[in-house]
Amino acid sequence: MKTKGKTTTDHISPAGPWLRYRGHLDKISDNMLLGASNAFTGETGKGTNPLTGATGQPLTKIARELKAAGRRWMIVGDENYGEGSSREHAAMSPRYLGCVAVLVRSFARIHETNLKKQGVLPLTFGNPADYERFDQNDRITISGLHALEPGKPVTVIVKKPDGRVEEIQVRHSLTREQIAWFRAGSALNAGAAVDPSTGAKVEMHDVKLDPRDTKAKPGKDV
Repeated sequence: MKTKGKTTTDHISPAGPWLRYRGHLDKISDNMLLGASNAFTGETGKGTNPLTGATGQPLTKIARELKAAGRRWMIVGDENYGEGSSREHAAMSPRYLGCVAVLVRSFARIHETNLKKQGVLPLTFGNPADYERFDQNDRITISGLHALEPGKPVTVIVKKPDGRVEEIQVRHSLTREQIAWFRAGSALNAGAAVDPSTGAKVEMHDVKLDPRDTKAKPGKDV
């Protein structure tokens, strides 16, 4: 999915009558990206299913079918993605439906942090103009995540339908602690003892912390 223009938390996870389902993640996830503008078709909340080629399908239906097929997917977004409220369902629902990364021109800070806590990889373009290089039916690979480190760029490989391959350099703002969240699947999953360098679960007495692994609170260096 590639969104165009303003994509607020209310576009990603609309409120209103949906709030009565906020305690039921599966049900409220039916509103995911309901208000987002599809950059490829101009439709709102709908797109083309890459598994079947069917057009005009609700994005939630597409996401559920991709998840059921074991296919990971990502969101490409525009500027200040996730602005608005601090609504956590705007990060929880994409994760629940199988989203593994969100790549945008820029993030609203609180939403970026919420994605990190949910174990969804938030990425920004090194060159914002690279947003235009993503076309419908592209297949995306995020390379080198086994070597993910604070401040180290990430390579995104874009395979075009005609077989051409393009590489794009993107950035992340994860700390070592937040990288451990990503590798564990979420901050909550990382509540177990986890090696910050690998994300692997370990016994507490085996944990060896670097000073950079200790934070006063998520996203803030001591």
